Amino acid sequence: MTNIKIIPLGGVRENGKNIYAIEVGEEIFLFDCGLRYPEDELLGIDVVIPDFTYLVENKDKVAGVFLTHGHADAIGALPYLLEQLSVPVFGSELTIELAKLNVKSYEATKKFKDFHVVDELTEIDFPDATVSFFKTTHTIPDSLGISLKTEAGSIVYTGDFKFDQSAEPMYQTDFARLAQIGASGVLALLSDSSNAENPTQVASERQIAEEVLDTIKYWEGRIIVASVASNLRRIQQVFNAAHASSRKVVLTGHDLERIVKTALRLERLQVPDDLLIPVKDMKNYPDNELLILETGRMGEPIKSLQKMATSRHRNIHIKEGDLCYITTTPTTAMETTVAKTENMVYRAGGTVKTITDNLRVSGHANPNQLQMMLNFMKPRFFVPVQGEYRQLAAHADLANEVGISYKDIFLTTKGDVLSYEKDRLILAGSVPADNVMIDGIGVGDIGNIVLRDRKILSEDGIFVAVLTINRREKRIVSHPQITSRGFVYVKENKDLIEEATKIVTEVTEKNLEYPEFEWSRLKQEIREQLSRYLFDQTRRRPVILPVIMESSSKKKFF
Repeated sequence: MTNIKIIPLGGVRENGKNIYAIEVGEEIFLFDCGLRYPEDELLGIDVVIPDFTYLVENKDKVAGVFLTHGHADAIGALPYLLEQLSVPVFGSELTIELAKLNVKSYEATKKFKDFHVVDELTEIDFPDATVSFFKTTHTIPDSLGISLKTEAGSIVYTGDFKFDQSAEPMYQTDFARLAQIGASGVLALLSDSSNAENPTQVASERQIAEEVLDTIKYWEGRIIVASVASNLRRIQQVFNAAHASSRKVVLTGHDLERIVKTALRLERLQVPDDLLIPVKDMKNYPDNELLILETGRMGEPIKSLQKMATSRHRNIHIKEGDLCYITTTPTTAMETTVAKTENMVYRAGGTVKTITDNLRVSGHANPNQLQMMLNFMKPRFFVPVQGEYRQLAAHADLANEVGISYKDIFLTTKGDVLSYEKDRLILAGSVPADNVMIDGIGVGDIGNIVLRDRKILSEDGIFVAVLTINRREKRIVSHPQITSRGFVYVKENKDLIEEATKIVTEVTEKNLEYPEFEWSRLKQEIREQLSRYLFDQTRRRPVILPVIMESSSKKKFF
């Protein structure tokens, strides 16, 4: 029997960052390669990507990357993987074009060209497995699920999906293909869990289109629509509603323009003539004939709305009579941010409406649809993926309700290795799967210590003590100068500053008298003494930075 392993390197116990390594014999098949946008505690971090250590260590085994759709949670980390591994990339036509935009915008991979377009009829044979695909319904066209057929049965990965009986042909699920895969024997199913804990019926795209039209058609002022750039289904609905309401559409955001142009070229979007106008032409139209479509940097529209509400956006400022229409469903982690944004918009004179006011909107299957997928596939083993732990657990309960024993369901964490041995799937160890953080052009150079310091700086500020010494003469040349940022207002805390200056002076004089002077000991004692005093006085712990200079050598020691 061929060796089979299933290794989630991301996408479990978290939202986004989907990547699943399936090892069959001497080959590793990667399903998706996504990123995750950071939450508030990751101060200054742009995005979070998977840890590719295991893949780099086994780079000769990696057969390719197989993509399900064109959202950032499925393709966003591809440039960082291809920087370390030169492997072929497979996906549908639109998915590959969006992946190319990602890869070419990254300096290290802009010359990469090993892309391959597949569709639901494609089969790719490898020595120990065959990869095929099936059409799914999501918020972006050309979404596919993946089936990896092995001698022990198929390993099926759904990607993001939902079932919508009223979906247009471009978005329709191939139900016959699902039944065919299930009938051929499924060893393990990896299925989307994002909506597993919410029993509310998800609105059909037809209902959503009607809601979007009603909102846009009857508003008398300017409308600013906030949407995720890669949600092409929603963008098409907004375009249609704007056209029906005799409004012109202004696109803001580089990501949105690139995605829309790509989708238009591939005929995945239909835009009526003269619907789109440039930002500079807005002044030529009254407010009731304008619709601004905003996605923000990297598809984050909420932060862009904040900039508009506080007059920091480069093109658009919210004013009296504006409607901000939020057409994206925020995650639980983003709900507080959305509430703060609404307050900002109202203070600026605008009004807020969200698409979720009247409808339950999601691109992911609800519990009934998840159970339908399970019944189509009838897997021997089930691995819920794509969700926080509570969502994976809810999906496990749904699977048990349709007859899958809990002993055949695996709630994994990142890096877990599930191995198929003696007709059983078992947990057989783990591989490295930490979060890798991207900050500017730095990849993985931000660790927990840096984040801890950033958190302290954001909460308690910094306290800097600068002085000059002469080691040879064992004296202080220039007495301590204290500077504080984000801690206390220096001019109104003279007693505290004077006492801090006295502490630094005493510690320095004591260290100068030691037979063997050590820079590290001096700095550490200054930090400890100041930290103890400042906490006693303020109950805060700022970052303490001693800056000590030596007059004889003219060197600075930080």
